[in-house]
Amino acid sequence: MKIELGISTFGETTPLEKTGQAISHDERIRDLLEEVELADKLGIDAFAVGEHHRKDFAVSAPEIILAMAVARTKQIHLSSATTNLPTIDPIRVYEQYASIDAVAPGRIEIMAGRGSFTEAFELFGYDLADYDDLFKEKLDMLLKINENEILDWPKGKFTPKIDHKGIYPRSKRPLPIALATGGSIDSTIRAAEMGLPIVYATIGGKFKDFQPLTKLYRAVAEKTGKDLTKMPIAAHSWGWLAHDREKAIKDYFYPTKFLIDTISQERPHWTGLSYEKYLESINYEGAIFVGDANMVANKIIKMIETLGLTRFYLHLPVASMPHEDVMQAIEIYGKEVVPKVKQYFADK
Repeated sequence: MKIELGISTFGETTPLEKTGQAISHDERIRDLLEEVELADKLGIDAFAVGEHHRKDFAVSAPEIILAMAVARTKQIHLSSATTNLPTIDPIRVYEQYASIDAVAPGRIEIMAGRGSFTEAFELFGYDLADYDDLFKEKLDMLLKINENEILDWPKGKFTPKIDHKGIYPRSKRPLPIALATGGSIDSTIRAAEMGLPIVYATIGGKFKDFQPLTKLYRAVAEKTGKDLTKMPIAAHSWGWLAHDREKAIKDYFYPTKFLIDTISQERPHWTGLSYEKYLESINYEGAIFVGDANMVANKIIKMIETLGLTRFYLHLPVASMPHEDVMQAIEIYGKEVVPKVKQYFADK
């Protein structure tokens, strides 16, 4: 059984615990590129970079970061995490990623989603009430562009009429496109019916709570005649690694609490993070992966088996940690966690 293991990041710029100061956006982007380069050297399968339009994340244009990363890497697969389709032009998305693919053919992927933050709607002049309809229409358009050099597209509610126009440059083969979701039943069914790989953001509660969704995805794909061997099922989970388990647990609490408490002020259905809740979320059933190499590797194995995954992204870190500590965490992941998990499934 082939398992792919990657890392994801949003280029976070929240205050560091020791200094109380946030990393500047330019410094964080430079650090992020060093992190991708290290992941490539360690043989980690993939690195995915998310899109946000707010002060506490440095990456608003993941395609630019990925283009820079391509020049510094040799083998690692590079993906968005996510490309927020409701507030971007699908033609530009394809053109940008096809351009990157020209330099690193076969290494570039698009992870398309609606976005968990909503700042881009007001920023780019979209109505949040159209959240789902925007995504559906633009996803359909992106998929058609991906399969057809010449685009014929009827005028939609949110997209213009295109009469037999070529979209260039073209990748040598259709770009891999996955659908990212926080756990929506509708998105699960949609991805399965369209034959798209799916990525679940498993960032809260217990990871086994996503089992009904992965079962539904497989059932719908089989019912509609889709080839599941071409449809990886992935999860993206927050996490942190250190050589000492207790140190990892202690160090990760501050940034996690900071981010969750910040979001709780913006979203009425979120609550702040207590230390007790934090410990629950990082235990062997919880959806956050924190500890030493053995603890994290064993938990990833359990999650992959429980949900039937073929891909896993460790989101490293969720809020700012010192760059040297992030590099060490990536090294532990690449040298100790990834080989153990892959060997376990190779022997199955």
